[in-house]
Amino acid sequence: MADADHPHVHHAPDYIEIPATDIEASGQFYQAAFGWELTAYGPGYRGIVAADGREHGGISEVESVTPGGALIVMYSDDLRATRQAVLDAGGLISHDIFDFPGGQRFHFIDPCGLEMAVWALP
Repeated sequence: MADADHPHVHHAPDYIEIPATDIEASGQFYQAAFGWELTAYGPGYRGIVAADGREHGGISEVESVTPGGALIVMYSDDLRATRQAVLDAGGLISHDIFDFPGGQRFHFIDPCGLEMAVWALP
C-alpha cells in the first residue's frame, strides 16, 4: 500500500519510459499536453515529474518507435479538457472518446508515433 513516505505500490506499474525519435519535440508535446516538468539527464533522456512532484518516468531517445506493444493509459479528472490539450499540443486522436466498463477514454498518437490513452470516470 502506498503512503506519503513510500508512494510506490507493490507489483503496480511504477515508472514508464516513453520512446522518442525526437526528444525535444516529444518533451515539448508532453509538457504542453499534460503539464509535465522534465529533468534533463544528458542529451538522450528526460525525467518526467508529474504534479505531485515525483518522477514517474522518462522520455528516452531511440532510433525508431514501433507502434503496438503495451498501451500506457493515464487518468484525467477532465477527459474532454485533456483531449483538447492533446490536440492543442499537436497530438493526433486515434480513437475518439468512447465508453468502456468503468468509464470513458480516448487514444492519441504523440509526435514520434507512440499511441497512448487517457481515461476518466463517467
